[in-house]
Amino acid sequence: MRVRIRRKRPDSWAIRKRTITRAWTTPFWAFEWFCEYTAYLLNNWSFLEVLEYLSSFGVIIAVVFYFAESGDRIKQKHYQAWQVINTAQGKGGSGGRIEALQELNKDGIPLVGVDVSGAFLQGIHLAHAHLVRSNFSAADLRDSDLAFVDLSDSDLQTANLRQSNLHNADLERAKLIEADLWGADLSGADLSGATLNHADLRNTNLEDFKWREIANLKEANVFGVRNAPEGFVAYALKHGAVQIEADSR
Repeated sequence: MRVRIRRKRPDSWAIRKRTITRAWTTPFWAFEWFCEYTAYLLNNWSFLEVLEYLSSFGVIIAVVFYFAESGDRIKQKHYQAWQVINTAQGKGGSGGRIEALQELNKDGIPLVGVDVSGAFLQGIHLAHAHLVRSNFSAADLRDSDLAFVDLSDSDLQTANLRQSNLHNADLERAKLIEADLWGADLSGADLSGATLNHADLRNTNLEDFKWREIANLKEANVFGVRNAPEGFVAYALKHGAVQIEADSR
């Protein structure tokens, strides 16, 4: 808070002039006295004090409007993120989609039906994202964090999910045809109704995952799967899966 100190009225010029001992300094002393008197007059001008209060009040108003408009700024940020995603649809590369998707998910925005087919999204963090009926076909999702994600009814055909975290992911009825899941963590994931024909499941962590209602495992490679539930490998081989150590692609 600014404290105003009232200035003392300066002596008149006639009195001040009598204190000058050297005549040649008179113009300088006259200028000094003029400035001093002007400062005194302005200091005692109530209008300037009012302006100071208005300035402080203006800062308060600006702060209030800043917070009042925060909702609009968030909406604008989300609109821009969706614009980035939609503009790059069908194109390769990232195109800013990693940041856009992460920002929307961070703010709790559902990403239902998003189409990022063919996009380079390596290392993306979308844990707990709501991605029902999304299209990630041919997308590069290596080393991504997709834990607890809802990808039910989504298209993940030929997607690269190598070493990605899909812990407790909902992959019900998802299309994982020819998907590369080498070394991925599918522990606790629900693959009920999912199609996994020709998928690469080598070295995947299958601990406690739901597999009994998988729709298709034909030609899926289950070589070296880790922590597989009892009976899964036998079931998979019986339904057309294979065990091939070398990369046949």
